[in-house]
Amino acid sequence: MEASTASTFSPMRQIQHWIGGASSGGTSSRGGAVYNPATGRQTGEVAFATSADVDAAVEAAKSAFESWRHSALTQRQNVMFSFREMVSARRRELAETLTAEHGKTIDDALGEVQRGLEVIEFACNIAHLLKGDYSEQVSTGVDTYTIRQPLGVVAGITPFNFPTMVPMWMYPIAIACGNTFVLKPSEKDPSTSQLVAEMLAESGLPEGVFNVVHGDKEAVDALITHPDVAAVSFVGSTPIARYIYETGTQHGKRVQALGGAKNHMIVLPDADIELAADAAVSAGYGSAGERCMAISAVVAVGDAGDRLIEGVQARIEKLEVGPGDRPGVEMGPLVTSDHLERVRGYVDSGEKQGALLVADGRDLVVEGHEDGYFLGPTLFDNVITDMSIYTDEIFGPVLSTVRMDHYEEAIRLINENPYGNGTAVFTNDGGAARKFQNEIQVGMVGINVPIPVPLSFYSFGGWKDSIFGSHAIYGPEGVHFYTRQKVVISRWADPLHRGVDLGFPTHG
Repeated sequence: MEASTASTFSPMRQIQHWIGGASSGGTSSRGGAVYNPATGRQTGEVAFATSADVDAAVEAAKSAFESWRHSALTQRQNVMFSFREMVSARRRELAETLTAEHGKTIDDALGEVQRGLEVIEFACNIAHLLKGDYSEQVSTGVDTYTIRQPLGVVAGITPFNFPTMVPMWMYPIAIACGNTFVLKPSEKDPSTSQLVAEMLAESGLPEGVFNVVHGDKEAVDALITHPDVAAVSFVGSTPIARYIYETGTQHGKRVQALGGAKNHMIVLPDADIELAADAAVSAGYGSAGERCMAISAVVAVGDAGDRLIEGVQARIEKLEVGPGDRPGVEMGPLVTSDHLERVRGYVDSGEKQGALLVADGRDLVVEGHEDGYFLGPTLFDNVITDMSIYTDEIFGPVLSTVRMDHYEEAIRLINENPYGNGTAVFTNDGGAARKFQNEIQVGMVGINVPIPVPLSFYSFGGWKDSIFGSHAIYGPEGVHFYTRQKVVISRWADPLHRGVDLGFPTHG
């Protein structure tokens, strides 16, 4: 639910809602501007949903649920298989659409589509994933078994930084489990959501099972308080995640809300410094740092610091920054001009507060794209923990280096941080690595792996202020989130067990 400036419509490319199997302009006269971040030029305008538009989408989903929940598992699998083939065949189209509105490189966008595709593939196995348990003869002539059933209409509210992948963490599993879905994507880069809605329809998904409403806080609030929405999935900043969780649960909904992060990477003196420097640059500056799993703080222990800084500085000097659709570009622009100014402000603050600015990306100018939202890779050293560049989630290409004398201090630093999304340690010492994985209070841990994002057959979720709710997202946790268990205790008539018995059943 990012802040956005609403406007009245102009004669530009219009991005509409998808309700009941068709495009819909909705009832609002308000819309949000969509830009190409590499040029700074407006390329379209997205409709902002009113509460009435959200009602229409939820009603379409509610109506479709009555038949979709009773559809055969094989039918749901076949839709997912067909959708999987279509996304695979059109991945380049999705990536190019994504890059045009978000700014990340085509290669990065293709990687995003691939990670979303893996969740679709996981959902293709839904018949196996929904199997229950069965115990025969728990009592004389009595069997007990469990079944998992869908919740109903569920909603997803997703961020700008992964406009294709993060929604795919949600709706393929939700729909395959028998739910119907209403998606509220980011208004900053909404077009890929329209593309996947069309693809799902072409894949045989019945009308109303998948719906898209665009907009701002009005649409979000209408979804999280709607009496016919059973569950809400959210990925975004921690303050909004907390708001979504508290409001949704107050209205009786099941909520999974993934928040922000301040991901640390410890580098020990025995580490392969070349590998660690590669990892720090890749994880810190990929997608211009606009990743919830980006490394934003490197903790250099002992004498690792000088060697690491030298290696990182040498690598970022060679990074090619430019428009995401230009061949050879490794890092694109930030998503909006407002976000660019926000990140620049953090760099100003870090310099004023006394951190050593090793590499300054504020003066970067990309020839031919002077109005684009570019900030070059920025590197700080000698960062201390009360500086805003350390305490805040910057969400940009700014890497902070903290120096520590001892490994125990580095672990304590991470454990005291309010965020617990992802972390990593670089070392060649197996004992040190084992200590890290056992003691660190973070949900996803990398050992010589800088971005420990699990594949689709595991689940994604942090700890502490990085998640609200008891369910991680996608994978087995996703199946559990989008279904509820029912226990059935069954006995067929037996003349030996007829008669009234007012005692508590003993199952004897």
